[in-house]
Amino acid sequence: MTPRRKTVHGVSIGILMLDTGFERLPGDIGYAPTWPFPVHYRIVKGATGVRLLSQGGGGLLDHFVEAANDLVEMGVDGIATSCGFLALFHKELTARCPVPVATSSLLQIPFVQSMLPAGKRIGVLTADSDALTADHFRAVGCPTDLPVVGVPPTGVFRKDFRSPSLKVDPKAQEEEVLGMAARLLGENRDIGAIVLECTNLAPYSASIAETFQIPVFDVVTLVNWLHAGLRPTRYQR
Repeated sequence: MTPRRKTVHGVSIGILMLDTGFERLPGDIGYAPTWPFPVHYRIVKGATGVRLLSQGGGGLLDHFVEAANDLVEMGVDGIATSCGFLALFHKELTARCPVPVATSSLLQIPFVQSMLPAGKRIGVLTADSDALTADHFRAVGCPTDLPVVGVPPTGVFRKDFRSPSLKVDPKAQEEEVLGMAARLLGENRDIGAIVLECTNLAPYSASIAETFQIPVFDVVTLVNWLHAGLRPTRYQR
């Protein structure tokens, strides 16, 4: 690979952040110590969760492209985003960015599905089940008939996201997420793994896996996988 100009060296992952203000917890993509490696962040101004979920991100694509390329110029070798709904922009971002782009945890679905036992399929937990459409799944090569459960419209997560809550209650959030997982698994006995669309659900992946004894994949597994490819471990001989 031809060397390219970099302003900052030693950082492989750049993360495009939505324009938010709620408290982010350990395990969240926007909680910097989540990562065992350094990352660069770039806020995409005006890209709010409400705008992405209710309007499909209309008019924001160029802003994300510009922000991604700013991170590349800074020195990163791969891009991730802080919202699974950006799956809609996946093809455009990969076409217009010179480094690999992991837009959404939904990208993991085809790979995880290929590993599951016969007769098992993926279930999805999302920030908004009404806003998550077949177009989002198609954009990243996923089946469009997967079972989906969303954050309760009047629940604690929805309030925390949209207020925004500068201080959240992790226990209340965890209880709500476990309730979502219980509903998903109770209504669909053939689920063999869960993928979390929403990056803010990732702090509770371990609780879901431990409570229901099922594999859980989220934005953290996605970004760790991307980083492992960009910076493979060097073993001594």
